[in-house]
Formats: sequence, C-alpha cells, structure tokens
Amino acid sequence: MTKTGSPLNENQRLIWIDAARGLAILGIFMVNAPAFNAPFFLYGGAGDYWDNKLDHAVQTGIDIFFQASFYTLFSFLFGFGMQVMYDRLQEKKQNTIYVLVRRLVVLICFGIIHAFLIWHGDILLSYGIIGFWLFCFYRRQNRTLLGWSLGLLLIPTGLLTMLSYAARNFLSDISAGDSQRIAEAMANYGEGSLLDILRQNAADWLYANGGIAYLFLTFSLLPMFLLGMYASRKRWLHDTDRYRSVLVKLWIWTCIVFILMKVGPYIIGNPFWLNEAKRAVGGSASALFYVLSVTLAFRTKYGRMLLMPLASVGRMSLTNYLGQSLICFFLFYSAGLGLYGAVRPIYSVVLVLMIFSLQIFLSKWWFRYFRFGPAEWLWRSLTYGEKQQLRRRVRSVD
Repeated sequence: MTKTGSPLNENQRLIWIDAARGLAILGIFMVNAPAFNAPFFLYGGAGDYWDNKLDHAVQTGIDIFFQASFYTLFSFLFGFGMQVMYDRLQEKKQNTIYVLVRRLVVLICFGIIHAFLIWHGDILLSYGIIGFWLFCFYRRQNRTLLGWSLGLLLIPTGLLTMLSYAARNFLSDISAGDSQRIAEAMANYGEGSLLDILRQNAADWLYANGGIAYLFLTFSLLPMFLLGMYASRKRWLHDTDRYRSVLVKLWIWTCIVFILMKVGPYIIGNPFWLNEAKRAVGGSASALFYVLSVTLAFRTKYGRMLLMPLASVGRMSLTNYLGQSLICFFLFYSAGLGLYGAVRPIYSVVLVLMIFSLQIFLSKWWFRYFRFGPAEWLWRSLTYGEKQQLRRRVRSVD
C-alpha cells in the first residue's frame, strides 16, 4: 500500500508562521464582520448609510490597514504551506500528487458548505480551486515562480488601472451604491426566512464570483500562492537568524510600498480609478509587511511574548475562520438575533475584538488536550486517508 504521509509534528512547526496565521484570522474577521452585517461591501453606499465622522474614520482605517491585506496574507501562507508539504512528501518518497489533490478536494468541500450555507464571502472554495494551478509550478525553477507571480500581479493591475484612469469621468456613477440590491439584501438577511437567507447568500456569491470576477480573483490569489512557495524554497522564514538581513530589507521595502499604495491614495482624495492598484499592489505589499513584521518580532523576547497568543489561533485557523462565520450568521441574520444593518462600524470593531479575544482563550485551552483543531483534524484525516490521533497522549505516572 502506498504511504500517504502525515501532518507536521508539534516540534516541527514554525511558531511565527502560526502567529502570522492568527493575525490573518483577526484581519479577515475585521473585514468580514461589517460585510456580514450589511450589503455595502458588495453593493456600495456605506458612506451614505453610516454618515457620521467616527464611522467614516473607522471605515478608512479598515480600508488602509485591513482591506485586501489579510486574505492576501493568508494566500501567501497557503502557498508557503503547500510547498512545505510538497517538500516533506518528496523527501519521504511518498505519493505527493495524491495527497495534495486530496487536500485541495477536501478544502473545496469545506468551501462549498461554507459558501452556500453560511457566508457568501467564503475564500476556502477559491483557495481549493485556484490551488490546482500550483501543480504547474511545483517542478519549476525559483525564478519562474517569481516571474509568474510578479507578472500575474502587476500586468493585469497596470492595464486595469490605466483603463480606469482613462474612463475616470464615468466611474463616479458606477461607484455609487446599488439601491435595489441593497434593499433586497436588507430584506432577506434582516427579515427573511432561512430559505430567503440562503437564496440571497447564493445570489451574493454569484455576484462576487461570477464570470470575469473569478478571473480577477485568480490574479489576486495565485500570485501570492506563488510568492509563498518561493519564500518557502528560499528558506527565508525557516532560518530567520541566517536571513535576518534579507528579511529586514524586504520589511523596509514592503513598508514603503504599503504606505504609498494604501495611504497615498487618500492624500489625493482616494479616487475610484486607483482601487485596483490599491487592492492588488497595496494589499500584497501590506500582507508581506505583516508576515515579515511578525517573523522579525519573534526574534525578540518581548515581541515573542506579545504575539505568542496569536499562534494558538493560527494553529486552528480553519476552525476559527469557520467559527467566526457561524457566530456572525447567528448575530446578524434573521435566523438568529437579526442585527443585520444595525451595528455601526465602530461597534463592529469592538465586537470583533471581543470575539477574537474569546477565540484566543479557547484555542489555547483546546491545545492543552488536543493536537489539532476539530476542522483541522477532519481535514488532515481526509487528506491522509486515515484517522489522525486527536487527543494528546498522557503519560501514566506510577
């Protein structure tokens, strides 16, 4: 029988990578919670609905520091993890393709359930589908990975930005809120039956992912997958002492691009035609800046102490991501408390911090008794084709 490998042991994990995943879970939640609470992320009109200065300031802060930064960070870490897994399976001469295909298929199944029964903003389904493109790159040279990553990121973004600039006088009407779609979402999520919620959820998923939108999503995720693979091959995040100077240089450059592309547009009025560049280039730079910041901080005593709580959340990132969606479903939709459209952006931030603090506590408690999060255990068991040991072994004391 062909061996299919096993997951990483606890002592093999890179704790700063787990912490970066935990930070990504917080950042994703900071963006997802207001999108769960109201339809403006998809259909515009947030500035008119939340019309006070404090809420506008919160929305600006989320746009600069969170929007397009953390799903891209998670994309980078996904590619990083896939390359680590590929290398381990190759080293042990195990059935590499079989295991990686199973891993993606199981992720797609998670994504289908999550996307159509819970949250239209799901990213798991897209990760699973777009992840199959990585099979074109596992045996390619490092420079090929880097070239394709930068090309996929910069060329479509540059072309779209130039077209948007040329048509900038016509974009103001496009950027306004879609009042009909907003009204439908408010009615179905806020007051509808469970069937109404699921229908609206499916409609929103198709709106966000249908047609050419999925092509743009591929241009957003795949470059970061490839950059993650490249970083894993270069071992920059494995041996942080050896590559400290490289990490510091990258940290400085990504910080500069982050500021230019995420803060810079607001200095000139945040024109709509710059949105794609801000999202793709600024979001990718900020994602790399965040992961490098966590990695470098872990080299210091106080940085490690400050960020260590994020590591437990990151080790069960899939469980915590799904848990956040379930909580938001209950809080905002009419099948639960029905707070849809009623939570201001400032209170959304408070709510996110409260729930995430609870997730830190529960994640830390969970790992006292178990080796994996529940969703991670199921994912690993189905990936490797055998039931993984969930509980920690307890040594008997004579």
